[in-house]
Amino acid sequence: MTEIDYPTDLIERGRLLFARPIIFTKGCVSLADLPPMDRVEIAFAGRSNVGKSSLINALCGTSNLARTSNTPGRTQELNIFESQSENLRIVDMPGYGYAKAPEPKVKAWTKLVHQYLVGRATLRRVYVLVDSRHGPKDNDLSVMNELDKAAVSYQVVLTKADKPNSADVEKALAATRWSIAKRPASHPHVLLTSSEKGTGIKELRTEIAMLLATSGTQD
Repeated sequence: MTEIDYPTDLIERGRLLFARPIIFTKGCVSLADLPPMDRVEIAFAGRSNVGKSSLINALCGTSNLARTSNTPGRTQELNIFESQSENLRIVDMPGYGYAKAPEPKVKAWTKLVHQYLVGRATLRRVYVLVDSRHGPKDNDLSVMNELDKAAVSYQVVLTKADKPNSADVEKALAATRWSIAKRPASHPHVLLTSSEKGTGIKELRTEIAMLLATSGTQD
């Protein structure tokens, strides 16, 4: 696995960014519910049960900011989190793939996600979460296709890296890198994370701090 040698000052910016309060503000079931486009937004997307809520909690240094569940499809809204000291908004999106909900409801939030992804001018990056035990699945690739077409920047984050053995992790990394190699909107670096062990959290915070720095929104 190739590591990025991040500048020390950016690592510290990332640490400070998530050392400050980040709070849940609302759940949105329609575009009309979304807050004004007044700050930098990042979004987390992934298959149901990929560990989005757990990763957001680890990122923000808490255990209960985003609600976690063993039931796939628990997140059924665009859940909005905002920094109280920086111009940063985090959007936790409903999981795609399996969801334990009526089909009309699944279709409704799938449409909402699509509308959000292609129409949100302040959305700077989508973090596409992929389970490191499996690597990219067809519906992961479909989401990447959609982001490529919409010219929305995204970065793949492999989750649950503490679950498979090291050889399987390397296989998932190789498969992921191959799948994004020629994609126009993909960030070239794949992040490897574990919410339980804290693996990759520093790197993810640093990547987000870099986004804010290039947006002119961080001191």
